[in-house]
Amino acid sequence: MEHYAGLDLSMETTHVCVVDENGRKLVSEKVESSPEALAEMLERNGPIKRAVIETGRMSPAICLGLRELGVLVVCIDARQAHQSLKAMQANKTDPHDAAGLAQLARTGFYKEVHVKSPAAHGVRRVITARGHLVEARVRFDNMIRGLCATFGYRPGAGQGEAFLQRIKQAAPIPGLGDAIASLLSVRAELVEQIKEMDRRMRVIASQSKACKILMTIPGVGVQKSVAFAVAVDEAGRLRQSRNASAYFGLVPRRHQSGELDCTGRIAKQGDGTVRKLLYEAANSILTRSRETFALKTWALKIAKRRGLKKARVAVARRLAVIMHAMLRDGTLFQA
Repeated sequence: MEHYAGLDLSMETTHVCVVDENGRKLVSEKVESSPEALAEMLERNGPIKRAVIETGRMSPAICLGLRELGVLVVCIDARQAHQSLKAMQANKTDPHDAAGLAQLARTGFYKEVHVKSPAAHGVRRVITARGHLVEARVRFDNMIRGLCATFGYRPGAGQGEAFLQRIKQAAPIPGLGDAIASLLSVRAELVEQIKEMDRRMRVIASQSKACKILMTIPGVGVQKSVAFAVAVDEAGRLRQSRNASAYFGLVPRRHQSGELDCTGRIAKQGDGTVRKLLYEAANSILTRSRETFALKTWALKIAKRRGLKKARVAVARRLAVIMHAMLRDGTLFQA
C-alpha cells in the first residue's frame, strides 16, 4: 500500500503526518527540523510515495536535503496550500496543517514550485544583503537631514560627495556636530560594505555566461543581469518565454465572475526585486539610452500614446520575455 506524507515545517520541529492511499491517517508526530531526522522518520513509516512541504524560509534546505537522501519531496505554493487547508479544517494547528498537506500529496491537488539551487540562493543572499544596506544608508541620510532641519540647516538633496560636504559644514553648529559625526561614521561603513557587495556581484557576473548574455541588452547591467539569472535559475522550467512576464507579476490583474470581467493594474506577483530592476532597465532604455533600436522605438510610441509610466511597464514586461528567450537559446541581444 502506498503512503503519502505532509510536512508542516518550523524552525525547531516539524509536524509530520503520514496517510495511506485511502486517506486514512497512519502516523502524526513531531520531528526535529533536519533532513536526516525527517528522512529517518519517513523511512520508518514508509515506503513514502510522495511528501509535500510548503514554500517558506526552511523549505529550500529541507527539500534539497531530503532529495539528496532519496526522499521524493514536492514543494508547493504556500498561497494555494493555505486556501486548500482552510477549506479542510476549521482550526489552524500544526497537526491539522500536516494532515491537510498529506491529503494534498495523496490527491495531487497542488501547484509545484521550483526549488532553486544552493548556488542561486547564495547569489540571491548577496543581492538581498545589498538591498538592506542601501535601505539603511537611505535611512541614515534622512535621519541626518531631519537633525539638520531641527537646527535650521538644509543640506539639500543628493547622496554623493557634494552632499557629504554640505553636511560637514553643519558640524560647527552647537549641539549638532557630535551627532552628525557619529552618524557619518556609521554611514561611511555602510557605503564601504555596499561597494564590497557591488564588487562581489561584478565577480559573479564576470564568471557567468548567462550574465554576459543579458548584459548585451542596453540598460541591463551587472545587478539586473545577476538578479534575473538567479531568479530564473533554469530557463527550461518555463515552457514559453512569454510566461516570464507573468512569473514576475508584470501582466494585468484580472477578475472574472459571470458578467463581471475586470482588468486592473499589474499583478505584482513573484520576485519584487527583479520586477523593480526590470522597471529601472525599462526607464534607462526610454530616457538614458542614446542608441536607436526596435524595442526603444516601440516603447517611445507607447509613451507618446499612453504616457511614460505605462511605457516603462510595457518595456519591463517585454524585457522579461526577451531576457528569458536569450537565456534559453544562448543568443545575444539583436537591436
